[in-house]
Amino acid sequence: MRDSWATSRAAPPSDEDGPRGVPGVDLHLEPHGSGLRAGLMDALREAVRTGRLAPGTRLPSSRSLAVDLGVARNTVADAYAELVAEGWLTARQGSGTRVARRAEPRRPAPVPPRTRPARRGPAHSLLPGSPDLAAFPRARWLTAARRALTAAPHEAFAYTDPLGRIELRTVLADYLARSRGVYAAPERIVVCAGFIHGLMLLGRLLKARRVRAVAVESYGLDLHRNVLTEAGLRTPALAMDARGARTGELGDLPDARGVGAVLLTAAHQFPAGVALQPDRRAAAVDWARATDGLILEDDYDGEFRYDRQPVGALQGLDPERVVYLGTASKSLAPGLRLGWLVLPEELVGEVSAAKGGVDWASSSLDQLTLAEFIASGAYDRHVRSMRLRYRRRRDQLVAALADRAPGCRVTGIAAGLHAVVELPPGTERSVVEAAVWQGLAVYGMDRFRHPSVPPGPDALVVGYATPSDSAWPGALDALCRVLP
Repeated sequence: MRDSWATSRAAPPSDEDGPRGVPGVDLHLEPHGSGLRAGLMDALREAVRTGRLAPGTRLPSSRSLAVDLGVARNTVADAYAELVAEGWLTARQGSGTRVARRAEPRRPAPVPPRTRPARRGPAHSLLPGSPDLAAFPRARWLTAARRALTAAPHEAFAYTDPLGRIELRTVLADYLARSRGVYAAPERIVVCAGFIHGLMLLGRLLKARRVRAVAVESYGLDLHRNVLTEAGLRTPALAMDARGARTGELGDLPDARGVGAVLLTAAHQFPAGVALQPDRRAAAVDWARATDGLILEDDYDGEFRYDRQPVGALQGLDPERVVYLGTASKSLAPGLRLGWLVLPEELVGEVSAAKGGVDWASSSLDQLTLAEFIASGAYDRHVRSMRLRYRRRRDQLVAALADRAPGCRVTGIAAGLHAVVELPPGTERSVVEAAVWQGLAVYGMDRFRHPSVPPGPDALVVGYATPSDSAWPGALDALCRVLP
């Protein structure tokens, strides 16, 4: 590429182009192979957002813009296609690619002074647990859906196997083996409607096996604890430190003989962000073997690693003692409602029975679409692209806090979609309240503490993947304003 800065000039308008006089737009592109398309998309979004490319403006053809920028034509064509899918651009035969026209927003009716709310809803969200939904690969997903629908056998439209479509289980077995080190034969995989559905099935199974308790990490999602509690199981807390859950203490928990399983986020603890160290992984497996117990491994964001080599799944150490729970919620979108369990062989029949006679929870066509999306390589390409985007955001977060809030240390940043911002003692509650007044939604670390555990150090859990590209700068600025 000739330069990281290039100027592309809009194509000469035709008689139906409307207002003239838009000479061009400066595009700042990152000079890195896999980042070119994302950089071009970001630059075009910014040009539209700031008005440098007005609605209705006709853009250069993919061929001419590629020549102008010194990049491959496919890079420009793919960027155009995704921006069309996102609604930034329109494409029509004979009219070329244009900036989409947008209706002027209606002004809201004035609120009478006596009923005007004292606080506004959050303008920005840095809540953890969601990817950038604006980055969902609509065009490529649509392509996969069309191919899957065309190739779908007639029986795919009937009630299907409770284990899930064999096409998806087959490609998942290959993908999980090569990307996460999971031993995942298709016959051991059960497709479910996300992580919570999978945990519900396992809760029923454990209760039927007369397990009385499932140990959980001392910091984690209360939603997970509630699912297990509703299944009739206790959830004693397993202490944690900088090396992850202290799995060597599983035998010392209250009423330890009633603990038949442990729920772990081994590769990237949520929310602390640490990886479970090798000796503690071994201790967990040793405990499961000695007690005939189970390890429930929540691998919620295993694809996103930045400053370290990927940490393989715990399941690979003993596939007969570990249940692996994965999901497309972080890599693609939670609205797909697609997850999977990789089970010890002896549990497949029990989980299938707990799920019911048919797969009522997940659409067969969605499963076939995901299978095609993975098999075609589109899933790997999407994950690589999002890994670069999230890493840039993480770096921007670290740099901004170093400049504007140097007293707040950032940890848990080697992987995942969130970071932990440490706060001065006694300030967590006031910072969270200040964020509300700044129109920023963010959680404090205490939000994830097990009720039986004493309060720990003050911190924020910042989900830097959640905002769209357009909202990210404002959310980051709002965060910096509220930090001490």
